[in-house]
Amino acid sequence: MHRYRSHTCAELTKADVGQTVRLSGWVHRVRDHGGVLFIDLRDHYGITQILVDSDSPAFRDAEKVRAEWVIRIDGTVKARAPELVNPKIPTGEIEVYIRDLEVLSVAEDLPLPVFGEVDYPEETRLRYRFLDLRREALHASIMLRSRVIAYLRDAMRAQGFTEFQTPILTASSPEGARDFLVPSRLHPGKFYALPQAPQQFKQLIMVAGFDRYFQIAPCFRDEDPRADRSPGEFYQLDVEMSFVEQEDVFQAIEPVMRGVFEEFGGGRPVTSDFPRIAYRDSMLWYGSDKPDLRNPIKMQVVSEHFRGSDFKVFAGILEQPGTQVRAIPAPGGGSRKFCDRMNAFAQGEGLPGMGYIFWRPADGGMEAAGPVAKALGPERTEAIRAQLGLGEGDAVFFLGGQPAKFEPVAGKARNVIGKELGLTVEDRFDLCWIVDFPMYEADPETGKLDFSHNPFSMPQGGLEALETKAPLDVLGFQYDIVCNGVELSSGAVRNHKPEIMYKAFEIVGYGRAHVDEHFGGMLSAFRYGAPPHAGIAPGVDRIVMLLAGAENIREVIMFPMNQRAEDLMMGAPGEPTNEQLRDLGIRLAPKA
Repeated sequence: MHRYRSHTCAELTKADVGQTVRLSGWVHRVRDHGGVLFIDLRDHYGITQILVDSDSPAFRDAEKVRAEWVIRIDGTVKARAPELVNPKIPTGEIEVYIRDLEVLSVAEDLPLPVFGEVDYPEETRLRYRFLDLRREALHASIMLRSRVIAYLRDAMRAQGFTEFQTPILTASSPEGARDFLVPSRLHPGKFYALPQAPQQFKQLIMVAGFDRYFQIAPCFRDEDPRADRSPGEFYQLDVEMSFVEQEDVFQAIEPVMRGVFEEFGGGRPVTSDFPRIAYRDSMLWYGSDKPDLRNPIKMQVVSEHFRGSDFKVFAGILEQPGTQVRAIPAPGGGSRKFCDRMNAFAQGEGLPGMGYIFWRPADGGMEAAGPVAKALGPERTEAIRAQLGLGEGDAVFFLGGQPAKFEPVAGKARNVIGKELGLTVEDRFDLCWIVDFPMYEADPETGKLDFSHNPFSMPQGGLEALETKAPLDVLGFQYDIVCNGVELSSGAVRNHKPEIMYKAFEIVGYGRAHVDEHFGGMLSAFRYGAPPHAGIAPGVDRIVMLLAGAENIREVIMFPMNQRAEDLMMGAPGEPTNEQLRDLGIRLAPKA
């Protein structure tokens, strides 16, 4: 018999009754029933109930074991009595009577429990992540992640993509976040950068003639953490294709994304055909370029109903250029209590409040109520109701001003209204493409232009668009995949012509010398025959987070950092030794 086990702890069934078996694992919990000890023995695969009584030669040893000790047992498989069968586990019809027991490893008192899903402070969980990972829910999420990655690899290979690895130590490249820099010992004073994404390399792979590339790629960005973003590193399904247009990318990737949510979504409905929503429309309708389409609410522009009206706040705002009034319909929200609650929400977001109208029954019909209705008068109020398709028991909320300033609050308000009124449908995956992103954006304070999405994207209209259109009117062949309000992916048709790249960077203030210095390798390649190419990079961590129903991305990462980008378990980042600094030719500034 094998030194440690003949079976795993999820393997034995009624067919094994009477067999002598050997199991090894962790003591999940111990129950003393007065002369009979029941022990749940756990390994990676599952749990088997083992028992020992005072007649067994192993009883004395079994009395000593505690939670999370690692033991090996030999015993006989027995059938459980019908009333004691546990249908929740594969081994629920049997138990193993212990004949011999060996303690393989003793566990000290635990800093956090493994049995059960007790809510413990995150700092403790991360410091003792190796214990946290033994807990059932987290263990299952990590296994889900592994299966998702295997599925993605198989799905990409089935479509003719080939997996290649790209360098980890590379040159700094502006991808929209801070680089992690690695000092070079052989070249004092110079630094490598960890890749924010394999962007340039995957484009060079296309130039080298490899037609369809993918990689489960590690990416490194020195960013502040969020619930859906891990500090330091993350993984993405990195994809690039040659001789393709935007639609070809959609046709290749959409089945993969739909398939992974159908395969691992537990039967929850998945969007059959991803709608394509222009960035401009997404901001108008949803107040975000990451819309949660499970919420049916669409905002609308209602400026004309307020222009020149007696509701002086919005009428005055609309006299200023570039302003709008938008309405957020709230079907079923027609009560003063709800309207006051949403008004308080807006004030909590830093706004003076939100105007509102709600419709309530009155004299066999209905009437519009609220300060806005009173100021607008019945004709304008009725026009708003008709435009939005609202009726008795419904409400509408208004925000006005420069759209860029109120859209973030409007988007949040839409989400809150949808959830509070039960309009947002849970337990489904609604995916969409966001397309037609603007190539450039202007800093609201300085007016300085910058790339809004990806500097390597092809502008719609090519060089002619860059030379003849106002920069803020130029759209790019850029696209995102969004699921349930979470951005899963960004991608673009690439700019593969040097003259277009020079012009694109010139618009944001970078001359040819800057472009040559920072992107010389790619530009050089483009001068020797570059195919039209495009790509995308869905985020693996976020996909698994949605599938697992996790609120925080750290729940689906094996060894995540904390909110301060610290690895509490390994003690990173750590201080270098003087010898290491001398080797690198680095002297640290005095601590503040």
